[in-house]
Amino acid sequence: MPTVAMMFLSLLSYVDRNVLALLSPTILRETGLSVTQYGWMISAFSAAYFIGNPFWGRALDRYGVRVGLAVAATVWTAASVSHAFARGVLAFALARFALGFGEGATFPGGLRTASRSLRPDQRSRGVALAYSGGSLGAVLTPILVTPIARAWGWRGAFLVTGAFGAAWLLLWAVVSRDDRLRHVHVPPVRRAEGDDHGTDVPRLTDPSVLGFMLAYAFGGLPLGFVLYGAPIHLGRGLGCDQATLGHVLWIPPLGWEVGYFFWGWVIDRAAADGRVGPAFFRRLFPWLAALGSPLVLAAVVPSIPIVLALLFLGMFASAGFVIASLAEVTRQHSERHGAYLAGLGAGSWSGLMTLAMFVFGPLLDHKQYVTAYAIAAASFATAWIGWTIARTREREPPGRQGQPGTPAKDSGDFD
Repeated sequence: MPTVAMMFLSLLSYVDRNVLALLSPTILRETGLSVTQYGWMISAFSAAYFIGNPFWGRALDRYGVRVGLAVAATVWTAASVSHAFARGVLAFALARFALGFGEGATFPGGLRTASRSLRPDQRSRGVALAYSGGSLGAVLTPILVTPIARAWGWRGAFLVTGAFGAAWLLLWAVVSRDDRLRHVHVPPVRRAEGDDHGTDVPRLTDPSVLGFMLAYAFGGLPLGFVLYGAPIHLGRGLGCDQATLGHVLWIPPLGWEVGYFFWGWVIDRAAADGRVGPAFFRRLFPWLAALGSPLVLAAVVPSIPIVLALLFLGMFASAGFVIASLAEVTRQHSERHGAYLAGLGAGSWSGLMTLAMFVFGPLLDHKQYVTAYAIAAASFATAWIGWTIARTREREPPGRQGQPGTPAKDSGDFD
């Protein structure tokens, strides 16, 4: 049940963050804001999410998920509601910043909850379930929010999503009583001399961590681009009205949802056969890069169904980078730092999105769709090359081959 609650939390987080993107054509028209200003608002969220992920990751590892997730969800629920009262770009940016900071607890909390409440042989499926709420939320947002916005306006949509957050807090008040989520302080474990892969806090300079962050950030960039940019492209470039967007924008994130489970199954199957190691990921990442590269064609294809199919494929490949990079890094580091590692991955993605939206915003504003999609498509190859370069510095320690997250001397690690 705790992991199911985390699925609902990640679902809620993506509903809350995607309402602005879904309703952006209407909001920009009624408020008179430009797409460039919209990009600033998205960057405010991304900057706060960049800060919040490692912050909440360390906090949840250190103090537990019971109170930590309740505080985080309260912060972002209040921030979501505040969008309904925003009038200008500054008010929207402040609301997005608070929302991003609170939502930084989502994926660190999901990994931490799964590792605390499930047996080692159940944890990879538990983490996939907890994370899948994000992509499911992106699928459901158009279906849920469009009729609400049509009935009560875009401001009413933010009030209703705030009510969803309050409902989750009531659920968590019951679920978090589970004794498995009771926080037990674990003193830090020092690294053995000469051991670069001990159970101390993972260092950003560790090649495995650096490669993970590069693969997660650049491999996940198309997720953010499609979520925030596709409504603008489909609306302004291909003439879709708000109602049509509500009917079709669930299709691209479905590729994300399917990708999580498909690539998780591929990695788990390889792990069961003892084939998960550096060589496995060296083969997987170029395939993912090649699979995602057709995303660039979405800028020049006039057919809306084909564009949606290309967006689906891009998000499917992007989900593979997220799952594979997380599985690869957890092979080498202790479960007690799982939330922190998850936070570093999501935080690196958010930091990159912060910068990218300053580029994507003006490009979309001036309808330079080919350039925008080319940058997004190129991020797949960048993720693969960045990970490869970082991993060339990594010395695989003896005894670490095998399933993800089962380092020596720590039987409770994430699978």
